[in-house]
Amino acid sequence: MSPEKWGVITVGIVGVHGIGKYDYYLRAGRSVGGAAEAMRMKWDRYLSAGLGGPPGAYFAEVAYYAHHLNDQGKAKQVESMGATEQQVFVAWAKQLGVGETFTGALKAFTGWLLTRLDSRAAAFAALFCPEVAAYLTDAARRERCRGEVAEVLRRRAPRVVIAHSLGSVVAYETLHANPDIEVDLLITLGSPLGMRNVVFERLLPAPVNGLGERPKGVRRWVNIADKDDIAAIPPGLRDHFTGVDFEALVNLDWLDFHTVEKYLGCGAINQHLHPYLA
Repeated sequence: MSPEKWGVITVGIVGVHGIGKYDYYLRAGRSVGGAAEAMRMKWDRYLSAGLGGPPGAYFAEVAYYAHHLNDQGKAKQVESMGATEQQVFVAWAKQLGVGETFTGALKAFTGWLLTRLDSRAAAFAALFCPEVAAYLTDAARRERCRGEVAEVLRRRAPRVVIAHSLGSVVAYETLHANPDIEVDLLITLGSPLGMRNVVFERLLPAPVNGLGERPKGVRRWVNIADKDDIAAIPPGLRDHFTGVDFEALVNLDWLDFHTVEKYLGCGAINQHLHPYLA
């Protein structure tokens, strides 16, 4: 669709961010509101570029929760991760087909895996594994993250939720835990929801007979993943969840395969947002 045919958003979208966003909190002087607003402005720019129109206030808010998962302000090197984090790292690496038959001790396995991953994957793991481990294994942190997202959804009452990366897990669980929160459209980007032995089996509510399901308050679910996104394994969710109405495999950038900037800017979500644009 040509730029002049895009209008402004009629009802604000709520975003739910992914991994590695604690630095926003620090730069905002440890202000959750400041971090959320800085992210909102960026997400607006990214989406405006993807829509091909003038800058607009598309996002009402980006629900911010990273401060509940990170106490240090920087990514941990894989070698210095605790046992729980290293277990996530090992299980994630096996999704890439690395070390599937290795049977050594955890620490030895972690070191062995690092020699076989490229620097891009190792840097990603330093962000991904600690935050995923913190969310999935610490009940108090998990509840606080979901509480932050639920509060924003209740206050903003959006028709559209766009959730990226780990944020898709937080949004999925939050919407299940609060079935009275209703949204017309849930868009998941670069989602690890279906990642076996890392995320999928640990979801709340737990999958039944090998299947999760669309939250009851969500009318439509769209999933989009890049073919090289090492967080979105598997990229498609329909084999693991009922109620995924549409999904697409995209080709963003083999060097920049997971950022929300690439996902919002690639144009793949435009057709799904069009009904919510005036």
